[in-house]
This record gives sequence, structure tokens and C-alpha cells, in this order.
Amino acid sequence: MKKSFLVIVATMLAVMPAVAQFPTDYNNPIITGQPSLSITPDARGAAMGDAGVATNPDMNSQYWNPAKYAFMDMRGGINATYTPWLRKLGVSDIDLAYLSGFYKWDDVQAVAMSFTYFSMGAVSMTDQEARLLGEAHPHEFSIDASYSRKLHEYVSMAVALRFIYSDLTNGMKASTDNNAEIYHPAVTAAADISVYYRQPISLPMGESFISAGLNLQNLGGKLSYNDRTRNFIPATLRLGAAYEIPFDDYNRLQMTVEARKLMVASKKSKFAKDDGGNLTFDPNDPYNSTTNQYTTQAYSDLNSMAGLFQSFADAPGGAAEEFKEVGWGIGAEYSYNRQFFARVGYSHEDFIKGNRRLVQLGAGFHLSIFMLDFAYTIATAPTNPLDQTMRFTLGFDLAGIKDLVNNKK
Repeated sequence: MKKSFLVIVATMLAVMPAVAQFPTDYNNPIITGQPSLSITPDARGAAMGDAGVATNPDMNSQYWNPAKYAFMDMRGGINATYTPWLRKLGVSDIDLAYLSGFYKWDDVQAVAMSFTYFSMGAVSMTDQEARLLGEAHPHEFSIDASYSRKLHEYVSMAVALRFIYSDLTNGMKASTDNNAEIYHPAVTAAADISVYYRQPISLPMGESFISAGLNLQNLGGKLSYNDRTRNFIPATLRLGAAYEIPFDDYNRLQMTVEARKLMVASKKSKFAKDDGGNLTFDPNDPYNSTTNQYTTQAYSDLNSMAGLFQSFADAPGGAAEEFKEVGWGIGAEYSYNRQFFARVGYSHEDFIKGNRRLVQLGAGFHLSIFMLDFAYTIATAPTNPLDQTMRFTLGFDLAGIKDLVNNKK
């Protein structure tokens, strides 16, 4: 089996769509293991430009910012999202499923859980001589739990713990040789630390809200499929702000902006070392892809925490390139009577860091106990396989269902 297979499968959903669009002279995307952790799992966040760290609390807050649960009005809820993935390529068996729920037992505390499952369909496995080894069904999943609490009338904080599992080969060997290396599922753990600020502001036409959020996602270990090399997981810094303004008793508009950055060391780096620990960076030629790049083993041996701190200052192109690693999203949500919603957003990634530039549209319909949201992606480049991606989210207010049942008795 070609060694490149693992990289291709693990990054196809988030990296490969953009690689073909990089300029031929220089590109430096940051590639991680289990990139499905970076896919927006819910329709509302997707429709608002892949932003949600600072928006109004909702049942999908576990992914964006678990600290928002402490500000939820309802006591408990559960929701599920289904996303057909890469349908632009004509595939029909790659999907993302997301399930989340929360419970708030008083006015200041809440717990939540979520489960994400990513299926990559069926893959024919071959060795270096193109001999068929069998068919694998690669898949990944994560499960997490969080605790959130208000620290102040306007401020809350949360911690989430996550178990991460990735199986790309179903235990198949790298070749037909009996002594060939066997790949195994990769397992690790991670944590999120988040903060949320939300303050009401009285206006003549009603109460508005200003909010801000910060989330340090996927702080944890690395993934290894063969006990020789280890892959970074997508540790991410999210920082955003939002403002909701009422026009009257029924019509409201919320606007948000969010910045995100992978806290992962770049393989092309100012701190690049060879397997012997010697620096290989050449300041006279920072864009040299051979001198200024970690070897595969040296990059694998780099500690995840060391990589986290390096990620803020390791770009070969200096501060100018470092800023290009910051992706951002903007979004707006119009609501009528908090029941009917229309959303629009834009998500941006720099040309040399992935080049995913997406216009997002969405709508929602919320009753007292039932919620349905939809999102649709339009890529600015018609050849981008993320074009025409759809998401469907269905949610239920568990406390509302309980009250409804009790009232019928």
C-alpha cells in the first residue's frame, strides 16, 4: 500500500479540494489528521459563514462554544444534523452525522454531550504494485462531554473533554507480504476551553444583545496509525463577536464575525529540523521547500504542545504569511418572532492556506418544541467539490415536550 494513501484519505475532505488551486510557486497549507473535526456540523453555523463562537446560544453550542449553554433559555434539548459530503464529486457514500444534547439543571450550570461520525464510504486498497488487497470502509468519530457555568451575570466558561477515533484501513496490511506493516485505528483525547460574554442593552425598540466568544478547541495528543509516525489533530483557536438588534417586537437581526486559526505547527517552518534535531531553515531563501521543511519523522516527533506555541510564529514568510493562516467568517441572521429565520454568510481562507471561499445560505423554522434548519453552500470557484453542500438539522426542546405531555394528562 502506498504510504501516500493515509495522507490522501485523511485530508481529502478538507485539504485536497484546495491543493489543486494553489499557485505553483508556493503554498503552505497546514494538514492535520482527522480533519473531520473541523467540518461545521450544524446548519445554523454553516449558514452564518462557518461562525458560531459568539452567536446566540443554541443546541449546537457544544461544537462552537460550550460556555453558551449556561445562557440557554430552555432546560434541555437534543438535535441531529446530517451532511452529505463531497456530492459535487459524484460520490454517494461519504457523510457526516452529528448528534448533540444538553441539560441545564439551574440558572447557572449546564452539561452537554455530542457525537460526530464521519463515513468515508468504500475504498479499494492496493499495494505499490496496484494489486488489490481488499475493500476498506474508513470512518472516524468523536464523542465529548462539557460542563459550563456562569461566572458572572454576563460571563460564562466551559471545559469539554473529547475522545477521538480514526480507522482508515480496517486493519489491512500494507502489502500482500506476510511481514508487511499492519495499520491500526488511531486513538487520542483532547479538551476544549471556552469563554462566552453576553450583555443585554436596552433600546427604544426593544432589548438588544452584544456578545463575544473564545474557544480553544482540540487541545490534546496526536494520532498514529502505524506506531512510527504521529499526526497533529486540528487544534483551533476561535475568537468572535456578535450583535443582535431588534427592529420591533417581531423582527430582529443578528450579525457576527469570527476569526479562526489552526494551532498546529507548519511542516514548512522557521523551526524546521531534520531527524537529528538540526535546524534546516534558510533565512536567505524562506520559501525553499526542501531546506525549510521538517523531515517526515522530525515533524512526527514534534510534541503537540510545542507545535501549538510554534504555530503563532513559524511561517517561513514571516508575519505576512502568519496572518494568512487566519481564516474568518461573517454572517447575518434575520428572525421573525423568533420562529422564522433567514441566514447568509461568507467563509474565507487564504489562497496559499487552503483557498476555501464559500458563500453560505440558510433558513430555519422553530416552534415551541420543534426546530428545523437548512444550509446550502455556494463555492466561489465552480470546481470546488464543497460547492452545493447541504446540511439539515432537526432539534427538539425536551422540557417543552415534557410540559406538553403533562398538560395532556
